[in-house]
Amino acid sequence: MSLSSPDSTHPGTPARSKRPGKPQDAEAPAPAPGVASVTQLINKLSDYLTPAELKKVKEAYRFSDEMHLGQVRKSGEPYISHPIAVAEICAEWKLDAQAIMAALLHDVIEDQDVKKDELIERFGAQVANMVDGLSKLEKIEFQSQIEAQAENFRKMLLAMASDVRVILIKLADRLHNMRTMGVMVPAKRRRISRETMEVYVPIAHRLGLNDIYRELQDLSFSHLYPLRYFTLAKAIKAARGNRREVVKKILEAVKNQLATSGIQAEVYGREKTLYGIYKKMRNKHLSFSQVLDVYGFRVVVDTVPNCYVALGTLHALYKPMPGKFKDYIAIRKINGYQSLHTTLIGPYGTPVEFQIRTQDMHRTAESGVAAHWLYKTGDSNMSDLQQRTHAWLQSLLDIQQQTGDSAEFLEHVKVDLFPDSVYVFTPKSKIIALPRGATALDFAYSIHTGIGDHTVSVRINNEPAPLRSELHNGDIVEIVTDPESRPSPTWLSFVRTGKARSAIRHYLRTVNVNESVELGQELLAGALAARNIGPELPPATVEKLLAESSAKSMEELYADIGIGKRMPALVARHIFGLMEGDPELMPTAQPLPSSDIDPVTIYGSEGVSVQLAPCCLPIPGDQITGQLRRDQGLVVHTEDCLPAKRIRAKEPDRWIAVQWGEELNRRFDCRIRLLINNEKGILARVAAEIGESDANITYVGMDEDDEHLMTQLRFTIQVKDRVHLAQLIRNLRRVAGVNRVERERS
Repeated sequence: MSLSSPDSTHPGTPARSKRPGKPQDAEAPAPAPGVASVTQLINKLSDYLTPAELKKVKEAYRFSDEMHLGQVRKSGEPYISHPIAVAEICAEWKLDAQAIMAALLHDVIEDQDVKKDELIERFGAQVANMVDGLSKLEKIEFQSQIEAQAENFRKMLLAMASDVRVILIKLADRLHNMRTMGVMVPAKRRRISRETMEVYVPIAHRLGLNDIYRELQDLSFSHLYPLRYFTLAKAIKAARGNRREVVKKILEAVKNQLATSGIQAEVYGREKTLYGIYKKMRNKHLSFSQVLDVYGFRVVVDTVPNCYVALGTLHALYKPMPGKFKDYIAIRKINGYQSLHTTLIGPYGTPVEFQIRTQDMHRTAESGVAAHWLYKTGDSNMSDLQQRTHAWLQSLLDIQQQTGDSAEFLEHVKVDLFPDSVYVFTPKSKIIALPRGATALDFAYSIHTGIGDHTVSVRINNEPAPLRSELHNGDIVEIVTDPESRPSPTWLSFVRTGKARSAIRHYLRTVNVNESVELGQELLAGALAARNIGPELPPATVEKLLAESSAKSMEELYADIGIGKRMPALVARHIFGLMEGDPELMPTAQPLPSSDIDPVTIYGSEGVSVQLAPCCLPIPGDQITGQLRRDQGLVVHTEDCLPAKRIRAKEPDRWIAVQWGEELNRRFDCRIRLLINNEKGILARVAAEIGESDANITYVGMDEDDEHLMTQLRFTIQVKDRVHLAQLIRNLRRVAGVNRVERERS
């Protein structure tokens, strides 16, 4: 993804520096520059701004016009027409004077190299901060385009966390760019549209800006899949005539029925968006003719009780479809949206969707946080929707504090931007909204990071459940904590929310730094040995390495390797490249064959930087291999582990040689399976034999066959090594009633 603005001819350089007469776009020759007018914007602002505020807005316009003088868009229009259009979109939301000024000035830092200090002096700190938050980091050198893009997003989202007007202006900016992107080359249109669909559409939905959300979706769809868009638009146009009579009949019937019930309401039909219809066709594998609910109807009443009265009236008019009723008034969506949704069987057997809401709900549904615009410092003055938005924005700051780099921060934030949510309850009946697919552990972290870190078990609907259990609407979730409990790296494999993921990674980085540094140092030494380079690097090489890897110290670099964030082989290759240009530093001997490189020694007491894979549970005596997993350090598998073989085939570079150490003063988990006769006392005899064989039992499971003549027992036990396990299995085979004993593999 990129934050590049698709409208400037050369970002950062006025168009007057171009050679005269050179066409700006090979596909679409630019027309002669026109004249941009600010009159329409001023007329809109006059409805709600004071004369003093209008004067400040005009000053911002004049400054922006002067800065962009001579610069034109790809379409040939004066560049100032773009800031004016962005400000007009913001004026439709009735944003305050400072936001309108920032909208007019939003490109002057990025395109014209105006300093932030100058903006502070002319227009005040708040306006300057907003403009700075909207400007890309043009002057910083990054290692890759992806890193630069991620850092730009982080800057914008963090600016938004302190002032939500930043993202509102950015969305207005993106909307106008998408509306006017026809002159761009197709590849650029697709790239910008994909970025819009991945980031800006979910943000608009998360903030409840449904009008922009729908328009950005359709515009992105039209540029990503122009042929599909055109075909679908043509089909809908043809269908309008066929369905006009049906829509008219439903409208008349609903209005008459509501009037008979004494309910004053506005009723109107609406056509679903092209992208919404396309998504339904794609997800459900339907043809256009099979999508029956292209039209929906909206009923807007005066009070909340009348919403439910209107619902009953509609259900008396047409039969409701079972399972198609949703009450988003009692339990509102995470972005503040409220309505009653019901699907009825209309005339001719066609399913018809209805939304029932009040005027206030309708305003919020269309414009989200912009519908209740209010800038106050105290939470008591904030609407419920603003408080929800404020809480989400604060969570961005929490994630930022716990995240190591920009790409990771963006990854966490994008996870939380999914529109679908589930609503669950605490034991005290407080509603918590989480992304669909969230687990019980995500719920714990959503309450508080401290609760998540110390979670040991969970009860869902009063029944014990695993921490990885996926939550569903209406679940009652109770978390059990223990002050001694700590996050496990395996939690990263199933948590869903950005907050949980960033908190777990933060813990693994900070608490186990020493272990990770030691492991990383050992891994890098082995990778360097493969290239015949000693572990002690020349100071000049270290300095270059740190500068180019964005690590602050070698300890940080070692820690990144230890937790799997950096590959030791790639770091060693980078070091080899740095030394290659200097004959004095280059190793003279040939690289060592991999068979001569010392394997990493495992003792089982390294902490979370080294884990024994739960799929195969290796124990001393097993032939083992090591997998470097991002943010989970080194994961040790048995050589014959089937899941490990499948992963190794896809990512061979992430595997290293490992071996068991000499003195291992601990016990290791191992799974065994027994087939026993279903007779009285057998379980007690088996458990007693395990205890007498000096092994601990940590888990017992049981499966009976259909006739209940034989039972399969599964144990997780703790043993010293393979010799100890072999002795235990021999002892169990001698127990009366035991037919078979074997170690359970992955």
